[in-house]
Amino acid sequence: MSETSGIPRRRRALVAVLSTLGLAAALATAATLPADASAPTPPTGWSQVFLDDFNGSAGTGVNTSNWQYATGTSYPGGPANWGTGEVETMTNSTSNVALDGNGNLRITPLRDSAGNWTSGRIETNRTDFQPPSGGKLRVEARIQMPNVTGTAAEGYWPAFWALGAPYRGNYQNWPSVGELDIMENVQGMNRVWATMHCGTNPGGPCNETTGIGNNVACPGSTCQSAFHTYTMEWDRSVSPETIRFLVDGTQFHSVNASQVDATTWANATGHGFFLILNVAMGGAFPDAFGGGLDSGTQSGVPMTVDYVQVLSASGSGTTPPPTGGVDAYGTIQAESYNSQSGVNAETTTDTGGGQDIGSLANGDWALYQNVNFGSTAATQFVARVASGAAGGVSGLVEVRLDSRTATPVGSFSIADTGGWQSWRTVPANMSAVTGTHNVYLTFTSGQPADFVNVNWFNFGH
Repeated sequence: MSETSGIPRRRRALVAVLSTLGLAAALATAATLPADASAPTPPTGWSQVFLDDFNGSAGTGVNTSNWQYATGTSYPGGPANWGTGEVETMTNSTSNVALDGNGNLRITPLRDSAGNWTSGRIETNRTDFQPPSGGKLRVEARIQMPNVTGTAAEGYWPAFWALGAPYRGNYQNWPSVGELDIMENVQGMNRVWATMHCGTNPGGPCNETTGIGNNVACPGSTCQSAFHTYTMEWDRSVSPETIRFLVDGTQFHSVNASQVDATTWANATGHGFFLILNVAMGGAFPDAFGGGLDSGTQSGVPMTVDYVQVLSASGSGTTPPPTGGVDAYGTIQAESYNSQSGVNAETTTDTGGGQDIGSLANGDWALYQNVNFGSTAATQFVARVASGAAGGVSGLVEVRLDSRTATPVGSFSIADTGGWQSWRTVPANMSAVTGTHNVYLTFTSGQPADFVNVNWFNFGH
């Protein structure tokens, strides 16, 4: 959740490396467990550094050895309405925050007879969650979002997220200290959003107040009707350092250190984080999707949390090797590259907002690791592109597998589309591809000038 007021936040997709095989399998199992399930046993090579299974008597509050309540409508001296325009008053009442007696925490927003809302926001006492040098940190929670949709869900904003430790006690240094949104949802939509906030506000290298984000539908059952496992994996064992976001073991978003300048990344990640669970009511994010609180909003529908767990792993290589999992058939945002040459991420005015990659000319390339094409062959490549190239300037957008010098499996030609933000969707046939591959977008032209911007791409059968 953004810790500042401002323009409505638009969310965008990013993609990167999938998690390790053992962890992905553990998450897939966790997603199908009963509501009162315990947290899964850490896979080999990982140690548990924090766990709350929310076991306890029905109607009791949270374990204050693990959590503290954030109450009222702001931090002391911090931005009003928690900086987001939300309207509820957070309380420590068990009417709003309580165990259910079945191994779950419930955070329940309530409206009183005068129309005023209360809800709950809890934060870990610990502020030291970060990966060891050369290692990984994994933060996960198994959550059922408030089971409410349509008009009755207008204004609901549940979230599981993390803020940089320097924010606690300061409350004026957002977004430079970093925010990692592992799960957000609004309006009862069957979507999970994940976002990194950093840099300066408004705008800046992290496109604030939007941040660098993505959203995806919950797999299988909807986000509202069932539990799903929401995960962040922060990986310092790779270069560039990467933060990945997953739902039920499938990665749908990542941000890496090469996407912003070194100072911005260091300020946002060079310290520990604390974790937050809350249900806000109203504010900029729900407003961005056409609905704030009104008389039709249903009171009393809780976010239910089965467990919160934090795992840590060294960089010793004891965890299983990565396996494919970035969905080739979902929207792969171009700025989500794992590595690149000659690429510049920039704000786009295309539908959905966020960023595209630009300044693309002959010889430039971008790498997207571990893209899973499955067992049914992909035969089509589709990309969202724009060009303001001068007359006579054109080039090829190409797909290569596992090496940027491999023969292209698909390509299309692009010239001026009417401007660098004049977008069109271009399909192209390609050689049949199955399995998991590192995908390179390469750019080839007979002229040295920039010839294309790319917003997103995907594959089809």
